[in-house]
Parts: sequence; structure tokens; C-alpha cells
Amino acid sequence: MARARSSGIEVIERMKAMPTEDDAFGPGTIRRDGRKLHPAYLFEVKAPRESRGPWDYYKLVASTPGELAFRPLAAGGCPLVRG
Repeated sequence: MARARSSGIEVIERMKAMPTEDDAFGPGTIRRDGRKLHPAYLFEVKAPRESRGPWDYYKLVASTPGELAFRPLAAGGCPLVRG
């Protein structure tokens, strides 16, 4: 059991150190508390005349970097984060 737990901890640490790439949300990271940070997007539905073809329904209005889109690490109160 100790080996599995040790291995699991290693896997989690490696995951947190690696960048992520998500088809829906794009690039991101996994923070020390386990929260995945990625940009947050604001889209507007296009008017029919603006659409250029099938699946062309939205236009990007704004994006917010992940570090600003999610609650700050210090404000989370997560017991996994010490000091």
C-alpha cells in the first residue's frame, strides 16, 4: 500500500508540473490545490448574416487569463496547500 500511495503522489506531482492542452479550453496548468487553470472566454452568438458556414455560430468577445479567471490560491482555503 505504501508503494501505491508513493507512486500516486509522484503521479500527481508530475501532472501538476506539466502544461495541459484541452480542445474546449486551450492551454492550462494544474495548480498546487488541484484546480485546473485555463483561459475563460466570453462569446457572442453571431447574427445569421455574420455566419460564414456550418458551425460558425460564435465570435470571441473577450478572454481572461486563467490566473485572473479563477479564485486566487490564497483565498481557496484548500488543506492541500500549506504555507
